[in-house]
Amino acid sequence: MGDRDQQSRDQHQRSTVRMEVAFFFLKPELCRIIVSQPPSGHPQTAIEPPPNHQRAAETSKSQSAQFKEEESRRQHALTGSALQPSLLRRSLLPDVIALCKSRNIHRLHIYGPNPAVLAALQNSGISLIMDADEQDLQQLATNPAFAGAWVQANVVPYAGSVNFQYIVMGNEEIPGNYASYILPAIYNVAGSLQGAGLSIPVTTAVSMGVLGTTFPPSQGAFSNEASQYLGPIVSLLASRHTPLLVNVYPYFSYIGNPAAINLDYALFRAKGTVVQDGNLGYWNLFDAMVDTVRSALDRIGGGGVAIVVSESGWPSAGGPNVATIDNARTYMNNLVGHVYSKAGTPKMPGWDLDVYLFSMFNEDMKPAGTEENYGMFYSNMNEVYHVNI
Repeated sequence: MGDRDQQSRDQHQRSTVRMEVAFFFLKPELCRIIVSQPPSGHPQTAIEPPPNHQRAAETSKSQSAQFKEEESRRQHALTGSALQPSLLRRSLLPDVIALCKSRNIHRLHIYGPNPAVLAALQNSGISLIMDADEQDLQQLATNPAFAGAWVQANVVPYAGSVNFQYIVMGNEEIPGNYASYILPAIYNVAGSLQGAGLSIPVTTAVSMGVLGTTFPPSQGAFSNEASQYLGPIVSLLASRHTPLLVNVYPYFSYIGNPAAINLDYALFRAKGTVVQDGNLGYWNLFDAMVDTVRSALDRIGGGGVAIVVSESGWPSAGGPNVATIDNARTYMNNLVGHVYSKAGTPKMPGWDLDVYLFSMFNEDMKPAGTEENYGMFYSNMNEVYHVNI
């Protein structure tokens, strides 16, 4: 996300309702669409539980009913706040699933568990990345029994009919107030999944704000503040062949420094090499940003950790003059074409890019600006612009 670190943090502060059940049907801007298959050669296994997990597992089921009751109260309280009232009807869920299938959308990312959405996805053939709510991270990290109850409430009932790709502990929380909870939350949730006989990988998602050195790509390095958290997380992910999720926004890099970054470079329209980094030439900013993260991972011993681009998009309105429908259409279609080309990046040629598009729907309940204008569809399911997925 280039220079999006502060803006990402502002986004979290504006909408601590990211805990707000962030379901892709009910909070449409929180849906992402995957446009490729995951890289091969990286088996996805569960992470071993911490030593005290077995004891905690004995009490987790007894807390499950209480957890479900609390979850129900919280979701009910939120349905009247920063959610799309027109999208709250369960009757619309089949329509959204049908839209996904008609548009070749086979995998989705939601930002928090919700029973209605999970039930709607059962036997749909649509795979899922599901985040834990931000407000639950501390409990998931410090209370293994709570983690067990969370898994029993939000994963186990659906695991036979919903294909969970990844469970995510924290979206853009490193560095930040919740950063110290990420690693123990990964341990506890993965241990609870393993105890339930499930091998769903557990990971975290970061912004480009974790980087201390961003240019050239070969010199990419995590900041000292981020490294203290990412070092052990990356080591754990590497040992389990689990990817790191990264949110990549050339838009934010461009608007942060338009004098130095060419718009064509950000939109995949450059006709030749724009940035030469040793023997590697970059013609688009997306590749440069991904390779910068690749270099940073390699630098801390994370060479075996694959990268999944868990967000990338371009706003169609609400910001500087480059936030237009035409530019959003151009960026998204060129990104999809780049993924389908299987060209990879200069540092990872032939890499089968795993990319989620942000986002499926515009969110007109958010504060005015670009954040409400990332969708490819309006809330009535008409297109904002067409993407050849």
